[in-house]
Amino acid sequence: MPKNKFTILVLVVMMICVPLVCESEDNHDAMINKWIEEFQPCALSKEEQQAELRWFYEISKPFRGKSIKSTAEDIKTHFYERDVLSKAFEEITGIHVEHVIIPEGDIVRSITEQMMTGRVIFDAYVNDSDLKGTHLRLNKIVIFSDYMKGEGNPYTDPYLDLNDYLNLEFGQDYDGNQLQIADQQFANLYWFRYDWFNDKKAKAEFKATYGYELGVPVNWAAYEDIAEFFTGREMTNPNGTVVKAYGHMDYAKPSPSLGWRFTDAWLALAGAGDKGLPNGLPVDEWGIRVENKIPVGSTVERGGDLDGPASVYALTKYLEWLKFAPPEAKNWEWSDSGVIPARGDIAQMIFQYITWLSDDEFHRLGSPVVGKNGKPVWRVAPSPHGRYWEEGMKVGYQDAGSWTIPSNIRGDRRTMAWLWIQFCISKTVAVKKFIVGGTPTRKSTVFHPYFTENSADYGGLIEFYRSPEEKKWTDSGSNVPHYPALSGLWWVNIASAIKGEKTPQEAMTNLARQQDEVMSKLKLAKFSPVLNPVKSREEWLNKEGAPKPEMPEETPKTVPYDELLKQWR
Repeated sequence: MPKNKFTILVLVVMMICVPLVCESEDNHDAMINKWIEEFQPCALSKEEQQAELRWFYEISKPFRGKSIKSTAEDIKTHFYERDVLSKAFEEITGIHVEHVIIPEGDIVRSITEQMMTGRVIFDAYVNDSDLKGTHLRLNKIVIFSDYMKGEGNPYTDPYLDLNDYLNLEFGQDYDGNQLQIADQQFANLYWFRYDWFNDKKAKAEFKATYGYELGVPVNWAAYEDIAEFFTGREMTNPNGTVVKAYGHMDYAKPSPSLGWRFTDAWLALAGAGDKGLPNGLPVDEWGIRVENKIPVGSTVERGGDLDGPASVYALTKYLEWLKFAPPEAKNWEWSDSGVIPARGDIAQMIFQYITWLSDDEFHRLGSPVVGKNGKPVWRVAPSPHGRYWEEGMKVGYQDAGSWTIPSNIRGDRRTMAWLWIQFCISKTVAVKKFIVGGTPTRKSTVFHPYFTENSADYGGLIEFYRSPEEKKWTDSGSNVPHYPALSGLWWVNIASAIKGEKTPQEAMTNLARQQDEVMSKLKLAKFSPVLNPVKSREEWLNKEGAPKPEMPEETPKTVPYDELLKQWR
């Protein structure tokens, strides 16, 4: 080809291609800016968001056109990830994510099967950090703290800022290794009708009946009095409906969620276990004693506390208080019960997972629990604790659905899973994700000016997450050696007490012995259980700490809600 013709051809190609490249880059910038607008408000400036999303765009170039598969449980936050975040991630990175929403029990079964058999089912899981004791001992997951220093370092978002996390410890083992990273978290708090508690007639009659002020219960004795007082009492809602109130709300259907009702720190609220944060040591809220990271027993005879006086008291009060709840409670699971208080006839609920408070019925104008000004007439506050509880113990439970990558996910699939995880927990999306699902993980989220301006819409939730008290609400700890193997024992034994087949003591003793039996058979990669020899209950109950001996009844105590807020602030 003659030189001049070749030169002309090159120039023509450059004239054609350069505008196409520029147009492509311009289009991509426009697309990133579109998503920046979607993710408002944000803790980052728009320039910082653009830098973070541009990083995702550049780092993912080798993986465009490839696919991964992840899974999470069926709550609002994860539907948002499936319907919005996966679309944004694919447009920005070119990586397709199938984010499958399934029930929590199916997630536990699936990740357990993948770890035990090696069969690849999902590339990444949002599974509760309650399984970290299992992950620690099976040694079948990617340890994020190691991964970020080594293989995953080039693919770790420079804007990730894990120091911004509210509770990074939720995914850590005894030594601070990061086994999991929270995608969302929600506390289990006390919920109550602020308007009813401030009703002058109700306040006067409560004081006349019980001799102390109606307010937020500090302990279970006060909670029980309030439950009795409101049950059957005629109350009026802001929308004008008049109802016969129930002083308590719960669920009791024999099902796996009945087990969660107890493993989600109900025994800790009663005061079972030892002092320590995030979990009691050596005895935790599952009643499991651990020595040198090795579980040694659940029964009192082996130094555990699952069938001790505090745990039996916890089950006894749960059963007694069902008489203050709607009769249908015996047919409800956790997924049924969460939105029931929004119907307007529940005065208080000791065990409310705050993820349900994102439901529109808790905020809709005209709802029985929303005032004429459009603001909720309910509030959340710290959970009251039982008579065995001591300062220095955890107060309540936080569910932390946490990202986990099985170790059999390798190479590009592991890298893509890590990129998807970081996108879902990024500062770019965190504030908007909280607004949608009500499950915050970052300090920069809960302290964002948006929530200062709109805190009245959240019924005390923002104040809770901004307070130092939040650290006392934690997940299940590393003492639980195999969550899937042990958790199924709980609901069956609790159900036997609900049905009247066993007394609370018999049910908890049976549960503790079964838990020890299962633990004795576990052969795990690290820190397998080795049970203590059996000693007399009296010998263990006379030692300091858990298991604790029988304690006397407590004096009921309440605190004004507005005074509580001042303490938090």
